[in-house]
Amino acid sequence: MTELLRTPLYDLHVELGARMVPFAGYDMPVQYPAGIMAEHGHTRDKAGLFDVSHMGQAILRGASYTATARAFEALVPMNVLDLGEGRQRYGLFLNDQGGILDDLMFANRGDHLFVVVNAACKTEDIARMKAALEPEVAVTPLEDRALLALQGPRAEAVLTELAPEAAAMRFMDVRTMDLDGVEAWVSRSGYTGEDGYEISVPADRAERLARALLAHDDVAPIGLGARDSLRLEAGLCLYGHDIDTETLPGEAGLAWAIQKVRRSGGDRAGGFPGAAQVLDQLDNGPARKRVGLRPEGRAPMREGVDLFAAQEGGAPVGRITSGGFGPTVGAPVAMGYLPADLSAPGTTVYGEVRGKRLPATVTALPFVPANFKR
Repeated sequence: MTELLRTPLYDLHVELGARMVPFAGYDMPVQYPAGIMAEHGHTRDKAGLFDVSHMGQAILRGASYTATARAFEALVPMNVLDLGEGRQRYGLFLNDQGGILDDLMFANRGDHLFVVVNAACKTEDIARMKAALEPEVAVTPLEDRALLALQGPRAEAVLTELAPEAAAMRFMDVRTMDLDGVEAWVSRSGYTGEDGYEISVPADRAERLARALLAHDDVAPIGLGARDSLRLEAGLCLYGHDIDTETLPGEAGLAWAIQKVRRSGGDRAGGFPGAAQVLDQLDNGPARKRVGLRPEGRAPMREGVDLFAAQEGGAPVGRITSGGFGPTVGAPVAMGYLPADLSAPGTTVYGEVRGKRLPATVTALPFVPANFKR
């Protein structure tokens, strides 16, 4: 059995009483003594501190930003070339059929790209980038850096006590700043639907920064359990669940992430893996769509629940990919895939739970409106 890896904050998690669980090859905190419901609410009301150091971080550097961006556009269907300096964008790695290999973030840091990928995919992602980009673009994994996420409506007030310039940042801005004597790469982003920041710091300085943030009355440590319920309420995809190698961006509701310049008729249309399939789906519409679902009653419908068009008879027409209780909503929430003709908000479908088909209503996403600072 492979030994679990530990992030630079492992000892701090244990000190804080976290319950540790295996996740993406790491020993990670799923919750602290306050519990998932309290952690979820604290992030929505004040500010939560998440350890996301298991994510992969890398620098891509070619002869110039333009050269690096053009090369990276052969791997992703996003507009990398025109991304402004000090700005970040959501991206996707696709296979030759247009299926999603991973979702990621990339930032223009002047003379290079800074890329953050999912923990479970980072080995494959780094290998993919090296094979496609080197030697013209050097791909340097950053294995000596930690990544923290400070999320919630009080995040700005907390961070500006350490670095006043953080207040001027907009959603998806990226800056280098001094945080309590630590040089940090900060983006105004996150995966909770709340305002907040993701902060990359040298691994040996991560605990110092985490303690400085946790010393603030408005900040509490938050585990993977609340991270999942927060992103579900925000209608955000979890890789390996809501999106995977069998899912194309259009049906996943991620068409917004593909800018016009890379679409049919754009100046740099196509030129990425799976372009024919992806662009055809964008042009003609997907056969199925990711939707939000509100199950009736108090019982959650979780991942893997089959969905039916009728309360009796017939084969499954879809499946739930994420589901649970939404603490902010105060009721069960779920996401899944349904045929396009059953995807309109207000449509009733039925999830089969313990042999019974129970009604669920198709609902517009997100369940909780985003609070990003535009």
